[in-house]
Amino acid sequence: MNLHIQLFAGLVDLFGTAVLTISVDQDSITIAQLKDKIITDYPAASAQLPICFFAKNQAYAGDQETVSASDELALIPPVSGGQPSLYEITNSTIDVVSVTSKVNHPNHGASLAFIGTTREMTYGQRTVLLEYEAYVPMALKTMASIGEEIDAKWPGMLCAITHRLGKVAIAEASVVIAVSSPHRADCYEASRYAIERLKQIVPIWKKEIWEDGSEWKGNQTGPWNPLQAPQADN
Repeated sequence: MNLHIQLFAGLVDLFGTAVLTISVDQDSITIAQLKDKIITDYPAASAQLPICFFAKNQAYAGDQETVSASDELALIPPVSGGQPSLYEITNSTIDVVSVTSKVNHPNHGASLAFIGTTREMTYGQRTVLLEYEAYVPMALKTMASIGEEIDAKWPGMLCAITHRLGKVAIAEASVVIAVSSPHRADCYEASRYAIERLKQIVPIWKKEIWEDGSEWKGNQTGPWNPLQAPQADN
C-alpha cells in the first residue's frame, strides 16, 4: 500500500515535497514502524524525525497506533477548531475588537485580550517579518480543545482564538486570544494557559525572516510532546 503523508514548514524543505509517499508491503503499519521506514528511505531525516509527531485523521497519534492507506496522515514538526466563530485562522489582518467581542457576557466582569505581534529585535538580530503556516483543519480542532480545557479548569470562562497565516509585518498581530470571566484573576490565568497550550499542541509554524536569511522556528520552551497532558497547577 501507499501512504501519503502531508508535510509542513521545515519538513517540506527537508524532504523536497509537501506530500511524502511511502510504500509498504503490508495492509497496516504502526506509527513506530512507519517512522523507521521513513528513516530507512530518507537517512537525512534521522535527526529531525524523533522530535516530530504523526497526526492520523487530524488527531495526534502515538507510536503504537496503526495506520492504513485510508487514513489521512500528516507529519507534524514542533510548533512555535470545531466552532469557527470562536476559533479562526485567517490570512487577513486580525480585528482585535471583533475577537474580544466574542467573549462579551453580561455576567462577566472581566475580559482580557492577549495580542501576539511581530517583534523587530530578538537577541540582537533584526527580524524583517514573520511567515506562518498551518495544518488548518487540525489547528482549528486543537484550538477548540484548548477552549474545552479552559472551560474544564475555569467553568463558565469564555475563550476565543484567532491566528493569522502568511506574512506578518513588524508590529502586526499574528494571534489574538480573548478570555472573559466573572472575576479578573481567572482571566489572567486562563490567558496565559491558552497561549502556552497553543504553542504546545496547535500545528502552526513560524518562519523568522531576517535581512540575511530565514529559519523555521518550532517549540522553544523545552522538549516538545503534544500527547502530554497539561501540567496540573501547583
